[in-house]
Amino acid sequence: MKNKIICYFLIIFFITTNLKANFDVDAKTAILQDYLSGEILYQKEPDLSIYPASMTKIMTSIIAFDLIEKGDLTFDEKFIISENAWRLSQSGYSSMFIMVGDMVSVENLLRGIIIVSGNDACVALAEGIAGTEEEFAAMMTSKAKEIGMENTNFSNSSGINDPDNYSTVRDILIMSNYLIKNYPEYYEMYKETTFTWERTGGDPITQGNRNPLLYKNFGADGIKTGYLAVEKFSLASTIKRNDRRLIAVGSGFISKNSRSKQSAKLLTYGLTNFDTIKLFDKEKSIGQVEVWLGKKKKIEAYVKKDIYKTIPKARKKNLKAIMEYSGPINAPISKDQVLGKLKIYYKDELLEEHDLLSYENVKKLNIFSRILTSINYLIWGDV
Repeated sequence: MKNKIICYFLIIFFITTNLKANFDVDAKTAILQDYLSGEILYQKEPDLSIYPASMTKIMTSIIAFDLIEKGDLTFDEKFIISENAWRLSQSGYSSMFIMVGDMVSVENLLRGIIIVSGNDACVALAEGIAGTEEEFAAMMTSKAKEIGMENTNFSNSSGINDPDNYSTVRDILIMSNYLIKNYPEYYEMYKETTFTWERTGGDPITQGNRNPLLYKNFGADGIKTGYLAVEKFSLASTIKRNDRRLIAVGSGFISKNSRSKQSAKLLTYGLTNFDTIKLFDKEKSIGQVEVWLGKKKKIEAYVKKDIYKTIPKARKKNLKAIMEYSGPINAPISKDQVLGKLKIYYKDELLEEHDLLSYENVKKLNIFSRILTSINYLIWGDV
C-alpha cells in the first residue's frame, strides 16, 4: 500500500516568468544564482562562450587551496621568481611587482593574485606548483571538468589574452560556487580591500582590491574582476546578507562604471525580489513512517541534505512536501535504508524529490510476537 504524508505546507509563488521578463542587465551575458537553494534567478545567454580574463584567477587559487588542504602545499612555502613571471610585472599588466630571484611565500602570491590581480604572481605560483605554466593550466582544466565546468578550457593561469582560454558565465558561476563552498576560510582573502607587498630592495607597495563592489555598503565580499579588449569588462560577484548569499557573473559590460552598476543591479534584483527559506534540515527527523512486524511501530525518517527553496516576494501559492512510501515497511530496517521519497510540489507539479532515509535500526519481532501481531491484524485490521 502506498502511503502519503503531507509533512510540510508553505504559501509560495514559484513561477518567476513575469518577474524575469521585466528585468534586464546591460551585459552581453550574465547569470544570477541563489547559493543555498541553487536556483537560477536570472540568466542572459549564460552558455555563450567568453574569454574569462582575470576571472581565470579564481581557478588558479582553487588549485592552490586544493593542494594546501591535501597537505601537499603550505602558505609558508616559498617559490623563486623566474624571469618569465617577472616580465608580467612590467607596465601594462596588473601586477604584484615581484622581482627576478625573489623568494615569495605562497600566501603572498595568493594575496597578490586574489586582491591585486597580479599576473606575475599567477605565473610564479603556477611554475612553483607545476614546473611550467602549461602544466599548471592542464591542472586547471582537469579541475574544471571535475567540478562540472563543461564549456571551459584554461591555457594560462592569469587569463591574459589567448583564444584557447575560454569559458561561460555559467561555468564561472559553478567555479565560484565551488570556491565558496569548499574553502570558506581561505575565501576570506577575497574580501580584503588592500594588500601590501614588502618587496625586496624597495619601499612596500600597497594596492587596492580591483573589485568595485567591495567598496559599496551592501554586503559584497568577492569575487573577481576581469578585462580584455576583445571581451570588455567582466565580474564574478557575490553578496551575503545574514545567512543568504547570491552569486552573479557577467561579461561584456561596456565600461568599468557599467560593470559596477550593472552587477550591483543584478545582485539587488535577487535581494529585493526573492526570499530563500529552509524547508528541511539535513539528518534531522522530518516525520514518521509505519513499520510492519518490527520492535517499533513507527520509525523517524530524514533526508541527507538541507533543502532550501528560493521564492519570489511578489505573489504566493501553495507549496507542499509529501513523504511517499510503500508501506508499512517490513522489519528489519537498517539505519540509512531508503524508505521512500520526499517529494516537493507546486500545486500538482513535482519540483524535486529526495531519498527518504531511516533514522535508526529497527529489529524484527520474535516469532511469537510476529504471529500474534499477524493474528491481530487479520481479526481487527489494526496492529
